[in-house]
Amino acid sequence: MTLLIISPDYASHLYPLAALGTSWLAAGERVVVATGPATASIVESFGFEHTPLQLSRGSNPGVIRAEEQPQGEDDALRGFFSATRNGMIDTLTFQAEARMNDLMWEPVSTARAVQAIIEEIQPHTIIVDHLAFSARLAMVAAGVHHIDVVLGHPTALPLPLAAEVYGYPPAWPAAFSPDESELQELKNLCLQVSESFTTEWNQALAVLAPHLPPSPDAFAEHGDLLVFNYPEELVPMERKELLQQHLFLGSSVRAEPTDPRVSQWIASTNEPYVYVSFGSFLSVRSDVLIKVVTALRESGIRAAIAYGSTELESLGEIPDHWLVGEFLPQVTLLESAAVGVTHGGNNSVTESMTFGVPLVVLPFSTDQFAGAAALESTGFGAALAPNTATVEEIKRALETMLALPMDKRTALHELGQTLRQGDGPNRIRSARNA
Repeated sequence: MTLLIISPDYASHLYPLAALGTSWLAAGERVVVATGPATASIVESFGFEHTPLQLSRGSNPGVIRAEEQPQGEDDALRGFFSATRNGMIDTLTFQAEARMNDLMWEPVSTARAVQAIIEEIQPHTIIVDHLAFSARLAMVAAGVHHIDVVLGHPTALPLPLAAEVYGYPPAWPAAFSPDESELQELKNLCLQVSESFTTEWNQALAVLAPHLPPSPDAFAEHGDLLVFNYPEELVPMERKELLQQHLFLGSSVRAEPTDPRVSQWIASTNEPYVYVSFGSFLSVRSDVLIKVVTALRESGIRAAIAYGSTELESLGEIPDHWLVGEFLPQVTLLESAAVGVTHGGNNSVTESMTFGVPLVVLPFSTDQFAGAAALESTGFGAALAPNTATVEEIKRALETMLALPMDKRTALHELGQTLRQGDGPNRIRSARNA
């Protein structure tokens, strides 16, 4: 038996998909991952086979830098970073406009490359990233059964019956107060993008499978088995009732190799610590990271800081008892962290919930607003606007999460236990083999 995993060439996408594949590998089955060259070493670290597949122009092996991207993609990345400095509306508008031409990169030729890989490998099971639109188009056109994994907030798959629009946040935290007219302009733009994307999907589908009917909404298309890498407990019941056949994994947490330096630091004292990471993209926002570091330093809180593409020197004096690194083993550190500080990416949110770690969230883009709103509403997180949050506000948010009321801490602990016992990789394998 062979499992084929199809992933964009981005570490943040590949890690949870690869963690799912470990169940097949443990059962003695072959696992092949189709992705780009930047993440080939990650594929091999899991013990999987790698087959080349380029799904987009860009890539991200773990820490992304604009100067390392191909021409055109570098300017787009700089434009995105610049937009985040102007706030929620500007960022979501920039991302919506970018989707006009970057969500399905060379869709027909890419889809045919995917079909050729499937023909060569003859997999028994296929797991594909929901955002790998060209790959999913290939399988829709060929009638190939596949497991569709939504790695972001569940609203990354918009539900028409819930009046959701791709790219338009259904909720955002209280720290954000966008103007109603700006929101309407954003929604209108997202509707326009949805129409344009659906046209592009249908044009490619007509070439690949002219006998198939066009899609009414390509963003709402999904695979035969729909899987959400997200805790069901954070999803409103009314939304779950609108879903077709689906499975909530809770989280897909990878096993990390032991890092002696990190293990020694964790074990060196019983003093609680805060883990800080803005992920592979948004660590570029050094101005926000500096405010977080300042708040931690002035509060005398022990910290582990993954500074990513920020220059270490810009963070100022680093206390001797802190742990810092361009990249740190996130899963390992979250296992025993007291609080996390994050941009609200789905890996950060789901992995933190898995270990019962409350969060201070400073969301910048995409579905991070919806994720932060969910944490805020449950009391498992405090959300701040990254551009306007002050050092004092960050201090208060940290204090609040460190002193979480007993009822919330108990509920979060119970959620973590449920997620750890859920065994996502085996659940998805069992669901496919049922």
